Amino acid sequence: MKKHLLLATLALGPLAFAADRIAVIPKGTTHVFWKSVETGAKRAGAELGVEILWKGPLKEDDRALQIGVVEEFVASGVSAIVLAPLDDTALRNPVRSASEHHIPVVIFDSALKGEPGKDFASFVATDNHRGGVLGGEELARLLGGRGKVVLLRYAEGSASTLAREAGFLEVMHRHPGITVTVDNRYGGATTASAQDAAMNLIDKIRDADGIFTPNESTTQGMLLALRQTGLAGQRKFVGFDASPTLLAALGRGDIDALVAQNPTKMGYLAVVTAVKCLRHEPVETAIDTGCVLVTRANLDTPGVKAVLGP
Repeated sequence: MKKHLLLATLALGPLAFAADRIAVIPKGTTHVFWKSVETGAKRAGAELGVEILWKGPLKEDDRALQIGVVEEFVASGVSAIVLAPLDDTALRNPVRSASEHHIPVVIFDSALKGEPGKDFASFVATDNHRGGVLGGEELARLLGGRGKVVLLRYAEGSASTLAREAGFLEVMHRHPGITVTVDNRYGGATTASAQDAAMNLIDKIRDADGIFTPNESTTQGMLLALRQTGLAGQRKFVGFDASPTLLAALGRGDIDALVAQNPTKMGYLAVVTAVKCLRHEPVETAIDTGCVLVTRANLDTPGVKAVLGP
């Protein structure tokens, strides 16, 4: 009986073996950013002949659900995990568990506390600190180095946006003529929560000359609050991420500049890196997927188009 089973398996050849299954776990699944990551991840999967299992929280504030998703994929024995951690500390134990089960983990988008190449295979992301610096430098330029500025942060524990906020504030502190009047308020994971947070700051915003927001939800929420109060286009506003809605607002003059990432490239390279791990090929422990400052003046240039896509 065993002999016949062996012969049948050999007769089927390579198709008898299931393709590698790579779990890709984003912070959330609703923002345009994550849909672009999914596009890149699935493109890499199709090119490399691996199955992409895409699953994550609906909103970017459900740490418990994301931990559960990681644990679920570890238990099911996936080949590799590609993870954008919602919290740089809370996801350490689930990642450690994956490693103990000999499942390589590639961290992408937002850092996890630990050492790439040791605690996880690689970190694939925007240089988020540099992105914050780009946004800060542009806002300082727009203000002529003088004025009051409001920073609406994203969420505690999110390493990517913390790095952007830190880079932005470093630039502000280099300009003695600029005063940051708000730097301790958080917009949260949804456009609605960010709009509410911005509305609660509206007196500070009316008194400000410039605004910075570090991700898609805070930028969209701030935009809606400015439009609701008639302040859109009346304050210098630099945001982060480049959804079609935000690019349209840039074109209208409601936003002055956006720091754009390349989420499609990020998803693609994260999966490519995971496949290299599975095939025992050397991988870079840190991969910068790039970012660019987008303004109305450079929106149609080749360099910006290469990041934003068609």
